[in-house]
Amino acid sequence: MRDERFLREAFALAELGEGDTSPNPVVGAVVVREGEIVGRGYHRQFGGPHAEVFALDEAGDKARGATLYVTLEPCAHHGKTPPCTTRILNSGIARVVVPIEDPNPLVSGRGIAALRQAGVEVEVGLLRDVAERQNEIFLHYIRTGRPFVHLKLATSLDGRIATRAGDARWITGPEARAFAHRLRRRHAAVLVGIGTVLADDPELSVRHVPGRQPTPVILDAWGRLPVGARLLAGRRRPIVAVHNLPAARKDELEAAGCRVWELPSAEGRVDLSALLARLAAEGVDSALIEGGGETAASFLEAQLVDRVTFLIAPLVIGGRGAVPSVGGEGAERLAQATALRDVTTTWAGSDLVYSGLVRRDAARA
Repeated sequence: MRDERFLREAFALAELGEGDTSPNPVVGAVVVREGEIVGRGYHRQFGGPHAEVFALDEAGDKARGATLYVTLEPCAHHGKTPPCTTRILNSGIARVVVPIEDPNPLVSGRGIAALRQAGVEVEVGLLRDVAERQNEIFLHYIRTGRPFVHLKLATSLDGRIATRAGDARWITGPEARAFAHRLRRRHAAVLVGIGTVLADDPELSVRHVPGRQPTPVILDAWGRLPVGARLLAGRRRPIVAVHNLPAARKDELEAAGCRVWELPSAEGRVDLSALLARLAAEGVDSALIEGGGETAASFLEAQLVDRVTFLIAPLVIGGRGAVPSVGGEGAERLAQATALRDVTTTWAGSDLVYSGLVRRDAARA
């Protein structure tokens, strides 16, 4: 099907902006005339021109009477850039194919309506599932007002993230680690518990691939973060989520470059819902949870996880004292276990990448 082929080309272009457009969506666009692509574009960075502008600029006069394929509804309002609908109408585009409406209240069907009212043929819905997956972070953030929470765990076949002696480097291979860094690049924040910091002293930075650096977020109720921790290097200003912290210790952490957020407690821990609300208020649209097992359990038990990704290495660690990937109390009955939907599997070297969205209903697939 011709429309599907060209729309998939637009999706591929959109991926080129991944990690650079947040909190805006990734968007790709192609202009097609008489079966040939005459213009390509993608949203390259937050605040910059939209995908449609680049595609129409490349197409020039060939856009008149052509079809525009764009992966998200064109905007019809003045934001950081002029309305894309005006640019589309001025170009003479005759037809627009778009998979999904933009849920942003400033757009929300207005772009499609403006084009139709001006006589442009607009088709909506083709490859909607692909569009939902590609922009799951943006769509979730706009629809719920809460950051998209993605739990990533690197484990052995038997679900361990460290041996009984605490040895955890490296369970997965280099390809899986590069994949994990691409995930970091895609998210605005990377979150761990203080136990992971004290045990591993991670950098929590993007290294193996180019891209933006996510903001480190540390769950540290009692302010135990060492001021010499590696994640404090550079200018990222990590967020340390605490409660009831003495003023002197808060001053010490802030002097080391931290942003200290004092939040309510829930059973002696930082209230995770309050943390996510604060992150959302700061414009953080997504958080990648990387460790450890107790932090993973706390988010799962609070039903705050939206996607789960396991990087599974061909190793069997064994041992009752080995560290499980998910701690906490765990489910008492299988019906209470976290179930996934829309599961995908792929390979990163010799490691299996298993990912799915968390089911919000009680029924298991």
